[in-house]
Amino acid sequence: MADLSQFPITSRWPAKDPSVIQLYAFPTPNGVKASIALEEMGLDYEPHLVTLSDDDVKSDAFLSLNPNNKIPAIIDPNGPDGPVGIWESGAILLYLAEKSGKFGGANGTDKAHITQWLMWQMGGLGPMLGQLGFFTKFAGKDIEDPRPRQRYLDEAKRLLSVLDGALEGRDWIVNDYSIADMAIAPWLNALNFYGVKDDVGFDDLKNVPAYLDRFYARPAVDKAKNIPARPE
Repeated sequence: MADLSQFPITSRWPAKDPSVIQLYAFPTPNGVKASIALEEMGLDYEPHLVTLSDDDVKSDAFLSLNPNNKIPAIIDPNGPDGPVGIWESGAILLYLAEKSGKFGGANGTDKAHITQWLMWQMGGLGPMLGQLGFFTKFAGKDIEDPRPRQRYLDEAKRLLSVLDGALEGRDWIVNDYSIADMAIAPWLNALNFYGVKDDVGFDDLKNVPAYLDRFYARPAVDKAKNIPARPE
């Protein structure tokens, strides 16, 4: 049985089975990237609900694993050199793809392109849609100046156009289904939550809507989309 006592986070979120990957997350677009990957790859794991409240993500326990106070994070008791903690959703996807040998690309070219699209999501699609959500649904909506929201609306439309073009004639962003799709699609689904699908012209896109439908039709995705389960 693995000893995870070196990770203080386990004092607050104790592991029932310390021999499997420990997932600390909340079912946001970034959070479900990890649960989807774990389900798709068939890796044994134990989910722990870490809410977005300061009491959780800014607690000493969580900060001991992720000093950047963002979900998701994992502990792999069977890391390459012993137990290892990983944070940042993109880094987790890359780590799990390497560990499992799945969804990271069948050859060097595909691996490079998958990483390319993963970085595109991490640096572009996620942050821009998140900011659009802030200025549409959350506190930013009360700002009278229309320019901040318009800036992120225009950028969201541009990024969606890039994705729509890249999906022409293909089911997945890089040949076979990969961790790049696991990163991109949950953020597309966030457009519903933010209430901006009409604003960005989502249904007018040629390829993206069907791509999102294909993604959520996968059994592993359907199972993982609410792991760890939101409190009722």
